[in-house]
Parts: sequence; C-alpha cells; structure tokens
Amino acid sequence: MMGAIGQYWWLIFVFGGTIGGIARALGAWNERRAERSLERFRIKQEAKVAVAKAAGQGRVDAATVQRELHRAVAEHQRTDDRWFAYETDLATILDYPMLIDLREPLTTEFHRARSRAELLRPTGDDESSPAAVEAYRDAVHGYTTALDLAEKEARRRRRGDFSPPEQERLARAQRLLNLASNEGASPQERQQAYARARRELDGLIDLPAAGAAELEQRLRVALEGPARPES
Repeated sequence: MMGAIGQYWWLIFVFGGTIGGIARALGAWNERRAERSLERFRIKQEAKVAVAKAAGQGRVDAATVQRELHRAVAEHQRTDDRWFAYETDLATILDYPMLIDLREPLTTEFHRARSRAELLRPTGDDESSPAAVEAYRDAVHGYTTALDLAEKEARRRRRGDFSPPEQERLARAQRLLNLASNEGASPQERQQAYARARRELDGLIDLPAAGAAELEQRLRVALEGPARPES
C-alpha cells in the first residue's frame, strides 16, 4: 500500500494547488459566516436598544401629556372660580353689568370660549391623547383670555352704558339684592327685597341663572324655617 502511494507522489504537485485553494476557500467561507453571525447579532442588539429607547420615549411623552393635562385642568378651575365669583354674587356683578350682557361682543365671546373649554375637557384616559390635550389646553387658554378681556372692559365701563335713570335702577336693585342676601333680615323682608330687585332689573339685564337659583334656594329655606323634629 505504501509502495502504491509512493509511486504516485508526483500527484501532489498536480492537485496540491487545488487542495490549497479549497482549503483557503473554506477558510474564507468560515470567516464570512462568522462575520455574518456577528453582524446579525449586532443588528439584533441595536434593534433591542431602539425598542427600549422608543418605549422609554413613549413613557416620557405620556408623562408630558399628563402634566400638560393637569396644568390645563388647574387653569380651567382657576378661571371657573373667577367667573363663579361674579355669577354667584348678584349684588357685586351689578357693578360690572357688561359681564352678563349678551349683546356685548366680548361677553358673547367669553361665554362661547367657556362652553368650548368645557366641551373639550377630557373625561377619561382614553380621551387624553396628545391631540385631545393640546386642543383642550388651547381652549382653556382662550377661555382665560376671553374672561381677562371682558373683565377689563367691564371694569372700565362699569355702568357707563346705562342712562342716569337706568343707573339709579341698577343701584336700587343692588341694595335690594344685598338685603335679600342678608341672613340677619327676616325671611319675608328678604323675599320681598328679591322680588323688588327683579322688577328693577326687568328690561335692563338678566341675572346669572346660577346665582339667581342659589339665592332663591336660600330664600325658600329661610321662609320654610328650620325643620321641626317629629313628635
């Protein structure tokens, strides 16, 4: 056997180059396969990092949206409180009657902006999308601005848009409303004062519905007196 191999020793020179080429090709293929494996690993790692970063960014964005929503809600409440202070104090608002005169463009714009802000107020997490919060925030800003403008103009004009006799009627109605709100007066005096105040204002301005309803409720309670315990 060894003799047979020895007889064909010269074949090494014939096929040696081919065998060497095959070996080099196999080595290069293995090297490229290793490189491709490393590349796939790198791509997978980069994808994981990108997903994690996106998830983190999503959490940051969600937190930002919630902070914007909370700020808008707080501003909305502050503006509501400012308006309710006028709406429920019937005697004071007669100093600035423009605020309840819907013939005035600034007053109309204020009430329109107020309704819009309330309409866009998100009522649940499903409505707290960035777009919804942005629309609500802008509406609240418009509401606050509209009240600022209307309040400033109302304070500047006070009762100046009314004739002297009308101003006297407003002043009498204001005194009567103060009496109607005075818990030290008798229920009958308060009730009569409120009725007279409404007559004085008839044809001039309409009292805010919320304030009028609240005062009327207090007058009814005063007229009925404290509940008597059952025997």
